[in-house]
Amino acid sequence: MEKHRGFPGRLPGTDYQFVIRRANPKGATPLIRRERHADRRPADRRADEGFLWALWTHFGPEPFERGNLDAGRLSWLLGREVVAVDDPFDPESYEARLRVDEAATRASFPALIE
Repeated sequence: MEKHRGFPGRLPGTDYQFVIRRANPKGATPLIRRERHADRRPADRRADEGFLWALWTHFGPEPFERGNLDAGRLSWLLGREVVAVDDPFDPESYEARLRVDEAATRASFPALIE
């Protein structure tokens, strides 16, 4: 499992984590596309925006390996702002490659990418 050095561990001032410390010996938690409803709490929306900002500043539009990035946080963005690079995509692999979709990010979080 690749550890992304320099990537923020969590959203500052909260308990929303962005990375995990070590690999799960039973295998990676599968990534699933979670639906974001309009009535989500503002704190959850800020966590999504903070995580996406960290992804963009750390990787930009380039593909990156899932590695130690938190599966729960990735699942809220998967299929929209974060898309799979590999075909077929293995949602249970720490080596799965993803990338930030710049157009979708600009549409969902317009102030994030300048």
